[in-house]
Amino acid sequence: MKCLIVEDDTHIQAMLKTLLTIHDWECDCVLNGLGAIDAFAHAGKNKEPYDVIFMDIMMPFMDGMEALKQIREIEHDLGIEEEVKIIMLTALNDPDTVFNAYYQGGASAYIPKPFDQEDILKELKKFGFF
Repeated sequence: MKCLIVEDDTHIQAMLKTLLTIHDWECDCVLNGLGAIDAFAHAGKNKEPYDVIFMDIMMPFMDGMEALKQIREIEHDLGIEEEVKIIMLTALNDPDTVFNAYYQGGASAYIPKPFDQEDILKELKKFGFF
């Protein structure tokens, strides 16, 4: 399985990468939404799409909500029928943020910070990855 970790906190990034590589996932990491768009487009162009994207919401240069929107637009423009699973990660655990991530952005799941490894594995199991 292949994932993209979009997170400006390098400690969280490292924790996610360690957890997933232990389970034989291939992980790429970027620090913001701009990097996410580039990595997503590059993976699609090379016919090596991501199975899951872990996306922080609050990041510099381009936040996770804008990156989510643009990734969904790329999928639509390319005629991709099965959307990549995008799990939003954020300290913003308020109803407006959740509503925007799911219903306006097209997120697949939402995990509030702080989270632990079990929270991540639980979400991945819901999608049938374990």
